[in-house]
Amino acid sequence: MKQVTDTGAIEAAVDEVMAANPDKVAAAKEKPSMAGWFVGQVMKATGGKANPKAVNEIIRAKLGIE
Repeated sequence: MKQVTDTGAIEAAVDEVMAANPDKVAAAKEKPSMAGWFVGQVMKATGGKANPKAVNEIIRAKLGIE
């Protein structure tokens, strides 16, 4: 199993999950600990192949969480 480290592919998966869950995006902006839910969804969408650290960084950046 090869890990996906291509940030473009990971970002596309993140965008897809966020677009499908606008209510969760709003909630995560208020409660940053919910960012983990998005990490789980992106990992599921990529078959567990995405680099979790990169996924987390992209999600936090898109949500505006430091």
